[in-house]
Amino acid sequence: MSVPVLLAVTGAPWEADVVRRTEGAPGIRIVRRCVDVADVMAAAASGQARAVLLADALPRLSSDAVAALYARGIAVLALVDPLETGAPFGAEDRLSRMGIERILPADVSPADLGRAISEAVEAGPPVTSSHFAGGFVPLSPENAGDPQPPAFPQGTGRLVAVWGPTGAPGRTTVAVNLAAELAAKRVPTLLADVDVYGGTVAQMLGMLDETSGLAAAARSASNGSLDMVMLARHAREMNPHLLVLTGLSRADRWTELRPAAVEAIWSTARTLAPITVVDAGFCIETDEEISFDSLAPRRNGATVVTLEEADEVVVVGTADPVGLTRLIRAVHDLRAVVPSVNTRVVVNRLRSGSLGGSPGDAALDALRQYAGVDNAALLPYDLSAADTAVAHGRSLAEAAKSSKLRKAFQQLATAVANDLHSVPA
Repeated sequence: MSVPVLLAVTGAPWEADVVRRTEGAPGIRIVRRCVDVADVMAAAASGQARAVLLADALPRLSSDAVAALYARGIAVLALVDPLETGAPFGAEDRLSRMGIERILPADVSPADLGRAISEAVEAGPPVTSSHFAGGFVPLSPENAGDPQPPAFPQGTGRLVAVWGPTGAPGRTTVAVNLAAELAAKRVPTLLADVDVYGGTVAQMLGMLDETSGLAAAARSASNGSLDMVMLARHAREMNPHLLVLTGLSRADRWTELRPAAVEAIWSTARTLAPITVVDAGFCIETDEEISFDSLAPRRNGATVVTLEEADEVVVVGTADPVGLTRLIRAVHDLRAVVPSVNTRVVVNRLRSGSLGGSPGDAALDALRQYAGVDNAALLPYDLSAADTAVAHGRSLAEAAKSSKLRKAFQQLATAVANDLHSVPA
């Protein structure tokens, strides 16, 4: 039985030749010729095809569209100009960063074309993996011929998401200072702000600008131009071991962070730094996914995909009756959304008072009894140190080096770094 295929090569200089070869390819049949991505998506939604063959210059082609096609179980193949096949940093690289793994020259023979489409349909959606390339000096066209040895042992970059319930438990404080302490240990670290409701990483670090590095990276991911070099350019260097990818300057810009683009950013981040620390928003409700328009933007999609992609989720809550109740519920909610998640619980603003004379023991007992959490990091309530850091737009490592809170973050960073070194390269 022949495989039904959508053909989208309108406008390519070799369109006529491709149409002729495709019509003669064994094992496939063209069910529709499409003029742009919108036409492709409409045809895909009708269920009339199992594969899409498109040109590299198809208008409005993006990683979101590719991800949506894969989600429908449709194989995606691309054709590039034969003169550009194998060119470094060319069309093939751009298409592969969009998630397209099967890329063929436009002059491919009918037999090879039919075989490639059939194999793609049988294989199903691609499974991608990324590996850390060795620090903040990624290869570029200028230095590709003379690469420097990696500054950090080569291995798979890890993604650590900092998340917690509503009520401002201190997610951003934890993310910023965890990243700062990892950088202080000379671990190249990327700090990213993906909070779509009110990201404040830039403000906490004194970067009061209107340019969002994350939004710029998302645009690059959507058009297939995001790689290690581009991601490093979108980030800002705080010190030789810390890059910061700033978040949205306004909450109403959340539509710029599509899940597919955010997923591509984290995949690229794994190649740039051994640890990426992400400050994530609080809400993980997914009710909007059942809406009629499956391609509509999802406000919580960026947060959910971050938690799904994370190697570890640091769950932050506060040490008071209300905060602990929210934390316990958050742990259960997180397990429901991401069942296989690896969690590290942090209890913030620990102080005597509402939890009695032994607040640490009370918090640990509650977490053990009601959330099944046997261990948690305890951060003391140190308002003076926190205020000093915020007032100067610096991390605790710079603004309050000897504070109790800073020492607690050092211990937390040590635990995270030890887990990094325990992962085989």
